[in-house]
Amino acid sequence: MAALTVPSEPGGWWHAYVCPAHGVELDHGDLLGGAFPAGGAACRHGCRLDTDAIRGAWTVLAHRETARCLRHLSAGPPDERREAVAGLHRYAELYAGLPGTHTGGDDWMLRGRLFHQALTEAVWAVDIAHAVRTLAAYSDVPGLDGLVPFLTSLREAAGAARGELLRKGEARSNYTAWLAAAEISCRCAVDLITGAEPDAIGLAQEYGLAAHMRTAVHRDGWEWEASTYYHLFVLHAYLLALRGARPEQLPDDIAAVLGSMVSALAGIAAPDGTLPALHDGPYRREAQAAEIGEVAALAARLFADDPLKAVARAAERDSAVPLPPDLDGWFAGVPLPAPPPPRRTFPDAGFAVFRSAGVHALLDAGPHGGGHGHRDKLSLYLYGDDGTAWQPDPGQVPYAHRNLRAYYASTAAHPTFRVDGTEQRPCDAVLDGDTGRCGQAYDGVTATRRVVTDRRYLLDILVVEAATERRLTAQLRPGTDLDVAAHGPDRARTIWGGGRSAVLTGCHTCHPHGEFTVVAHPGPADDPARMRQGVDWSLTGRRAVFASVYQSAETAPSVHRVSLSERTVRIDLADGTVATHPIGA
Repeated sequence: MAALTVPSEPGGWWHAYVCPAHGVELDHGDLLGGAFPAGGAACRHGCRLDTDAIRGAWTVLAHRETARCLRHLSAGPPDERREAVAGLHRYAELYAGLPGTHTGGDDWMLRGRLFHQALTEAVWAVDIAHAVRTLAAYSDVPGLDGLVPFLTSLREAAGAARGELLRKGEARSNYTAWLAAAEISCRCAVDLITGAEPDAIGLAQEYGLAAHMRTAVHRDGWEWEASTYYHLFVLHAYLLALRGARPEQLPDDIAAVLGSMVSALAGIAAPDGTLPALHDGPYRREAQAAEIGEVAALAARLFADDPLKAVARAAERDSAVPLPPDLDGWFAGVPLPAPPPPRRTFPDAGFAVFRSAGVHALLDAGPHGGGHGHRDKLSLYLYGDDGTAWQPDPGQVPYAHRNLRAYYASTAAHPTFRVDGTEQRPCDAVLDGDTGRCGQAYDGVTATRRVVTDRRYLLDILVVEAATERRLTAQLRPGTDLDVAAHGPDRARTIWGGGRSAVLTGCHTCHPHGEFTVVAHPGPADDPARMRQGVDWSLTGRRAVFASVYQSAETAPSVHRVSLSERTVRIDLADGTVATHPIGA
């Protein structure tokens, strides 16, 4: 077997691995081959790119893939375990020769030694430490003693970076969770080598991981930024750091945090396990799908009844990357009872989930979410039972593409309300049962969005009111094909999807009469160059009511007509029945 190539150069910032023309992550090429792609990194649209920043980003990905490979080799047969030890020693030599702090990176970054960011180094170090921990379980693996100084250096570097964050008052940062996880994982690896008994639970207290769980996770189970990606990211750090812990010995509050975080994911997932890409984070990325699969597998080892089974199936569908082979026996002892049943309302994060007539809908009406929040208050996201993304949160591109990053965080990119064609200000909304309320996005403007479920349809009522006459707009932002048929100034019908995807139908009306304008917009952030057809539905006035009724194409009876009076939405169905709903909550 050819020797594993350990990259010899420090890495940069992985978010720079993006096409400046199309905003897509570049093709990884052969990350384990030791050489940057000949002719430049490939963009799916035909570009070839070779800059220092892109090379540095590729090197980050190569280091991360090498560390994951070491985890796999460490659980393999004797020849692979020997190769893992040799690779770890090469990393120890590389790390010992680096300056104390990386000389590259932007001023805002919390710098590492091997990478621009200490966060990236911590994620890599956790994989390194777990490779060592797996090797230490075998009696026939020589050479591990020589890795103690390396692991100690990794732990100390993570601790110094975590201390800097704490001094800055950033105890809740997702960086803090991973830096603590690196400290714990490296310390446990050293303990195993030296013959001590690792104590993951005690170290979670000593290195601040337990404190992070208590301060960075809402009572409803969401990581405070309310981003699917960062919620998963932080939960992953927690679960990796607790390797070897006995579930029944976890403090009650820590077990409750982990259970509520798992239940939060199960609660927002579509029936097929698809997780909406809420706020910052990739819309679709194979590496993220692999991470989701590992989180689901670890949750199944900590809790009974495999609480993320559907999520794991969806991740397996989206990623061909095998699970690490060291997950069996990750926790010692019997799993905890199943976590709480999936919720449908998350009052702290401001999410409400609705399922009706083949539609999986999610209303976003919570806090802004800090640097990873988007200007998208009262957005309504629509998915099919099979995960078809009819109207998804579009996600986010790699951060180094500043223009597209700003677009995907903008109001214009989301299915929400807009005033005078301008952006919402970063603000909070409030979730009240099935209704979201927002009064901070624009001066003198309040908006409410209420979702009503019926076995035959899902009804969306958006009311925007202004103190003075303004241009009031409701936005439709499909992730699929959209066909639009307008019927006069106040009524339209839409068909979403088709081909191999599930089909959604929508009936729309507004009061007073408005302009139903078809617009082109970039599709979800996995490919910004793929344009989609959306709708801006606008009128000028002091009050607008926008009502939409959705149902999957298979639902019967179909909606024939939707109409509005001053206080009521009327829905006429094809079987002759009529349903009415008040406009107010």
